[in-house]
Amino acid sequence: MMDTAKKEIYVFGHKNPDTDSICSAIAYAWLKNQIGAQARDSFASLTAQAYAQEQQPDTVYVPRRAGQLGPETEYLLKRFNTPAPVYTNDVRVQVSDIDIRKVDGIKETLSLKQAWTIMRSVNIATLPVLNKDRTLKGLITIGDIARSYMAVYDNTILGKSHTPFTNILDALDGTMIVGTSDGYVKDGTVTIATATTEMIRDHIHPGDVIILGNRYETQLCAIEQHAALLIVCEGSPVSRTIQKIAEQNGSAVISTPYDTYTVARLINQSVPVSYFMKKEDLVTFKTTDFIAEIKGTMLKKRHRDFPILSRSKRFVGMISRRSLINMPSKQIILVDHNEIDQAVDGITDASVIEIVDHHKLGTIETMSPISVRNQPVGCTATIIYQIFVENAVDIPENIAGLLCGAILSDTLLYRSPTCTPEDRAAAEALADIAHIKTHELAQAMFAAGSDLHSKSDEEIFYQDFKRFTAGSVTFGVGQIMSMTQNELDEIKARMIPYMHKAKKNHGVDMVFFMLTNIMDESTQLLYSDEQAREVAENSFMIPAENDQLYLAGVVSRKKQLIPRLMATLQQ
Repeated sequence: MMDTAKKEIYVFGHKNPDTDSICSAIAYAWLKNQIGAQARDSFASLTAQAYAQEQQPDTVYVPRRAGQLGPETEYLLKRFNTPAPVYTNDVRVQVSDIDIRKVDGIKETLSLKQAWTIMRSVNIATLPVLNKDRTLKGLITIGDIARSYMAVYDNTILGKSHTPFTNILDALDGTMIVGTSDGYVKDGTVTIATATTEMIRDHIHPGDVIILGNRYETQLCAIEQHAALLIVCEGSPVSRTIQKIAEQNGSAVISTPYDTYTVARLINQSVPVSYFMKKEDLVTFKTTDFIAEIKGTMLKKRHRDFPILSRSKRFVGMISRRSLINMPSKQIILVDHNEIDQAVDGITDASVIEIVDHHKLGTIETMSPISVRNQPVGCTATIIYQIFVENAVDIPENIAGLLCGAILSDTLLYRSPTCTPEDRAAAEALADIAHIKTHELAQAMFAAGSDLHSKSDEEIFYQDFKRFTAGSVTFGVGQIMSMTQNELDEIKARMIPYMHKAKKNHGVDMVFFMLTNIMDESTQLLYSDEQAREVAENSFMIPAENDQLYLAGVVSRKKQLIPRLMATLQQ
C-alpha cells in the first residue's frame, strides 16, 4: 500500500522580513509545489509495480515567516489577494512533529478487565482515562493492573471502588437475575458462602457481596441478612421464591457459569480503573512543546508512555521514549538570507536543504551538500522569476504581482546601486503578466510603507532590522524608507533614544539606523554610541552632525553601507 502521508518543507525568509523576503517565500513555495506535481505526473508512464516502488510521500512546500509584516508588504499581499505566510518563530522539532500515537481514552468506570483487553488488542502499556470533555483525568498502566492482582488483599475493595454491576457482569460473563445492571456495590465485603447456615449468618452483613452455589438455605440466609449482591455460581438455577424475596429485600442476584474458585479469581477484574489509576503529578506534554526541552524529563521518568495535550488541554494521544529515536528534523529552504543571526530561531536544529539568495555568503552550515543559488542581483525575487522561466512554469497573476513588487521594493524602482539589468527585465516581464504598471505600483507601495504614524517605536525599528558580525564585533542595522523628509525627521526623534534600548536587548556592540529618502536618494545614518559614531565616520570619511551622518546617494544597506562598515571593523 502506498504511503500517502504529507511531508512539509518550509520556505523561510529572514527575521524582520521585508517585502522581498515574504514574496519570494510565497512564490518559491508555489513554484516548488508545481515542479513536484510535474515530477509526480511523470510516474504515470511507469508500470503499477514500478510506480509503487518509486512513489514517495507527497512533499508539500509551505511558506512561513519569521517576523511581523511591514505595511508595504501588507499592502502588496492585499492588493494581489494573497494570504500572508503563517508566523513561525522557532523551527526546532515539536511534539506535534513526531509520531503521536492516537489512543481512544476510556471512562473511569471501565473495569480492569476491559482495560486489559484494550491494552492487549492495540499493544499499548498505558491508557488515558478521560472526562466527557476529553480532558485528562488519570492514567492506568499494565503495572497498575498487575498490582491489583498481586498486591491487593482486601475483601472490601468492590465497595471502596463503588464497582458497577455492569463491570461484574462483564468480568464473570454473568446474567442479571434480580435487580438492574446500573446498580453498584456501595460498601461491604466479598464473602464466599461455603459454611453452615448458622456460621454464614454470623459473617454476612448488610451491603455484602456473597459468592455462593445452588443451596436454597444459603441463598435465603444471605438475602435475609440484606446482602447487596448474590453471585450464584456454575449457572445454578435461582428459584422464583428466592427471586421474589430478593426483590422484596433489595438484594440483586447475578448468575455466572463459573465455579466459586474462578469467580473469586475474576471478581477483582471488575473493579473500575478509577480505583487504581494514577491521578496526581501526571507528567504530560503539549503539542507545542519543543522536544529539546522535554527530552530530559522523558529520559528521567520510568514511564513508557506520556500523554499529549492540545492548547485547550484536551487529550491528543501518547508518545514514548522510542519516539525520540531517529527523530527527523524539520526541513527548511532559506530565501533572501544565509546568515544564522538573520534566520528563524532554532535553525541550527533544523535541516537546511536549499538556499536562494542575493547576499554575500554567510554563516549557515549544513551537514551535507545542498543546492545553493546565489546571484549578484538586486532582489531574490529576480532569481525566483528566472527559476520559473527555466522550468517553463506559467506564473499566476498574483505571484507575478508579488515578485514584481518585491523587485521594485529592493531596487527602489531601479534607483538602488544594487539594481541590475536582470532585475529591471524581470520586473517589467512580471508587470506584463500581472497587468500592472511598475511606476504606479512602486508609488503605491512606497506610500503604504511610509505611513508610519500609527506604528510604535519598536515596530518602526524592527520593520527591517538585521544583525551582522565582523570579526569579534556584532552590530545591528535597521532601515526605514520614506518619500517625505518630514516623516523621516519625526522618526529620527523617536529612533535615537530607542536605539540604546535595542542595543541592550540584542547584546550587540553597536547599532545603526538608516533613514532613507527615496525621492532624493539619500540616507541619514544614526548611531547608538560614540564607538558606532567613530566607525561610521571612518567608514565614509565624513564627520557626524546633529547626531547623524548625511550620506548622499546612499540607499542600499547591503551594497553601500554594510561593506564599508565591515571593512572598517575588520581593520
